[in-house]
Amino acid sequence: MTLVDAYLGALKMMESTGPRPLRQAAAFIAASPALVEEVELRAHLAAADPNDELRRALSLRLAIFDHHAEDAAWTEDTPPNTRARREVVLRILEVEEATAVLLGDLIPIANLDEPIVIADKWTPWYTEDIKRSREFYWQHYSESLQAAPHLGPKAITALDKATDRVVERLANPTAAEAYQAKGLVVGYVQSGKTANFTGVIAKAIDAGYRLIIVLSGTTDLLRTQTQRRLDMELVGQENILRGIKPDDEAALDATDYVGEDPDWDRFVRHGVRPSDGGGSDLYRLTKKSFDYKSLELGISALDFPKRERHLPFFHPANLFAGNTRLAVVKKNSGVLKKLVADLNKITTRLEEVPTLIIDDESDQASVNTSKPKPLSAEAKKRRSAINRHIAELLRMLPRAQYVGYTATPFANVFIDPNDTEDIFPKNFLIALPPGPGYMGARDFHDLNLDIPLDERTEENSAEKAHVRIVNEDEKEQDSDLQDALDTFILTGAVKLYRESLGRGTFRHHTMLYHVAMQKDAHREQRTKVKEMWDRSGYRSASCFERLRNLYDKDILPVTRRPDGGEAPSTFDELVPFIGDTVNRIEKTGHPVLVVNSDKIEGEELDFATDPHVWRVLVGGNKLARGFTVEGLTVSYYLRQSRQADTMMQMGRWFGYRAGYRDLVRLYTTQALYDDFEDICQDEEFFRDELRQYAPLGADGEPQITPSQIPPLVAQHHPKIRPTAANKMYNARVEQRRTPMKEPSSGYPLISDGASLHDNTQAFLPVLSSAVDHPGVIDLDGRPVNVLSTQLTNEGLVSILSRLHWAKKDSFRPDLNFLREAKPDMIADWHVVLPQLKGQDAQVTIDGVGPLSVHRRRVINGKLQAKSQPDDRSLVQPIANRAGSTRGGMLLYPMVPKDATVQGELSTSEVVMAFTLFLPQASGATDGKLITWTTKDSSLPDYALVSV
Repeated sequence: MTLVDAYLGALKMMESTGPRPLRQAAAFIAASPALVEEVELRAHLAAADPNDELRRALSLRLAIFDHHAEDAAWTEDTPPNTRARREVVLRILEVEEATAVLLGDLIPIANLDEPIVIADKWTPWYTEDIKRSREFYWQHYSESLQAAPHLGPKAITALDKATDRVVERLANPTAAEAYQAKGLVVGYVQSGKTANFTGVIAKAIDAGYRLIIVLSGTTDLLRTQTQRRLDMELVGQENILRGIKPDDEAALDATDYVGEDPDWDRFVRHGVRPSDGGGSDLYRLTKKSFDYKSLELGISALDFPKRERHLPFFHPANLFAGNTRLAVVKKNSGVLKKLVADLNKITTRLEEVPTLIIDDESDQASVNTSKPKPLSAEAKKRRSAINRHIAELLRMLPRAQYVGYTATPFANVFIDPNDTEDIFPKNFLIALPPGPGYMGARDFHDLNLDIPLDERTEENSAEKAHVRIVNEDEKEQDSDLQDALDTFILTGAVKLYRESLGRGTFRHHTMLYHVAMQKDAHREQRTKVKEMWDRSGYRSASCFERLRNLYDKDILPVTRRPDGGEAPSTFDELVPFIGDTVNRIEKTGHPVLVVNSDKIEGEELDFATDPHVWRVLVGGNKLARGFTVEGLTVSYYLRQSRQADTMMQMGRWFGYRAGYRDLVRLYTTQALYDDFEDICQDEEFFRDELRQYAPLGADGEPQITPSQIPPLVAQHHPKIRPTAANKMYNARVEQRRTPMKEPSSGYPLISDGASLHDNTQAFLPVLSSAVDHPGVIDLDGRPVNVLSTQLTNEGLVSILSRLHWAKKDSFRPDLNFLREAKPDMIADWHVVLPQLKGQDAQVTIDGVGPLSVHRRRVINGKLQAKSQPDDRSLVQPIANRAGSTRGGMLLYPMVPKDATVQGELSTSEVVMAFTLFLPQASGATDGKLITWTTKDSSLPDYALVSV
């Protein structure tokens, strides 16, 4: 017994008990107090790296205690994730003051982002007692995650809480009355949705769900990847081997993974047969290389025997003695037809079987496309094939719970809610936050970056660090492709350099070349990339000058960012690792691999069984939606789409890049890059809207339900729709009472001079008054020059009523609320114009000035007219004062970043952008941030979809 073993045992004990005196518990386990002196514990923790087993276990336990709900007595009603909570925890642990200080330094309070939940009313049943009394699969799954170096304690705690939010909204599997919940979980692209639904499945099995069906994409590649991941992290060795003896070589040879998967030793071990350890034995109806096949394992494999025949299967006496069936199936009509047919043959009454259907990439193939309007009984018979089979499963299994997972939810929320057999998420929509270390839109786009364009560098700009613009002219793109291949070589060499220092291992290293969807084009593209590879001279010193320049100008500066990793200070130090990089990439003789439904060169892409995939991958759809391209470092992307969800799903460069995020590069055209920025803003807008309406109203009722979500969807790009169908809303937002209003996407196009003229004319009296009131505001010790004035609410409403918008209803719900606000809610407004230095500060507009104009990028004809986050502190405190009836307004005359400004500007050259902060007294008395009206009273208030 060692000090580490004793303290690990003490922390393990606290999983069920909550916090207890730490050293006392460790001494009990060690049977020797002298072995667990706290001074020795501190010495161990101070010397340990973040991946040390004890430090990780202690970090996880503290994060769980920090985040625990206030319902446990030991929390003493302290709010989660606060200093007060941590003080309670440390006091109960009875650690010495020096230990408490060290824990505070090594393990700061976890600031976990909560999932956003939009839900209808539901009956709570998944209590902490139920969770703790039955957590066989969740416990082993979470323990397997603890052993993964890329997942820290904060991420595991966040996953635990996020999966609770899903499971608690499913039906109680032991309830006498059958109930079918339908929900949607929205993640970011490659942000950990699989980890979430694996955790949901684990907790659902523990709670009593006995049939698990995972609909896993439309390709064998994705289905196989999902099957292996579930087998590895959830099913475990005991359920796979099913009692096969270690010396039975013939049986082992016929078993998945044994002897062929290099990670077999990492597959979760339960230690016992699950049914002998308080769990449910898990039978796989599909295998790694075999999708569901009718009766292949015998019909009994699908049956659910009862221990107590006189009781229904969902009775606890039967349910918790029963086995669980797991099927991971491709969304293929033939496969699902077989599953539906076999379920109809089993002897157990299907209405008694608690079932969980997980629909991965639920906006693909699952959504009905056969008829856009509310379906008649006859039309329901003509559903698209996959949707029809899902509807059949839901009809056959009244205790089935349907949970869709996607990063692009718009197709799902536009489903007809009145169609009870369809998959509209009528009960809940949960938006997951990205996990720690995720590279998303803000890691590739300078959204709201408060740094002038000419001052942006690789160290302070995400775009300059990770994005390389490709020439729009195809004939001029060879040099860009050469740079991309050279970057692939250099980043691979840096990874090997980091391995040599013990800074992790990099099993896979890949580059994605995604230019077209058509398979015929992939062969030509492979030839093009291979020919350039052969000309690049990577096996001789002839390429060194080219590589040296790229390393010094591109790779090295980005490694110096705050999130950068170690890299050789000179190219010469990197040279010894270049040869090994080339050897790995050329290991098979084919550095470029085509990945589509055709088998090229007699091989397939398999990140699971191949110990090292270091390749350039050429492909289309098969390398897009849902599939994780392991080790992806360089993306060369030139494929256009006019659907936002399709484009976002092709953004494989988003994801977790532990140990090499500073090496990630995206090569694309300026037009495509701008399109992605618009799409990312659609996504952020959607989440921001959901976040505002997630809290319950003052009456305890939901502010909105899932059926009222569609009108919250925005479209920043004039030609790229959120999803394939046109959207026609029957529900319309009447009032939007949000405390901050920034209609940045609603202003007229920069080319619409007449509308810009009218808008500027409306604001000229405000500008004239503000020019007469210059001042300086101290902002955290920094003086900020401003112009300011006051407006009555009636005066502001009069101005805003005259404005033109890109879309007629852009600001209408906000204006409706401001117009109806009484003086005891909103009396007046303090208007501030932040001022700049230099030429742009000495401008007049139609004779009014001098004042500052602010420059912003123009994307697809629209000025990116957002306020600067720091400027908000100039007015927000005024609005936030208790009982305040005075709102705050930031006003920005804006022009394109490349506009010529020479003293005098015309009213048609300026976008008048503003941000409003509503006063504290304006809060709606009913707690509702949004109210609705119906366009056609003869129709229900849901979204209609037309194609």
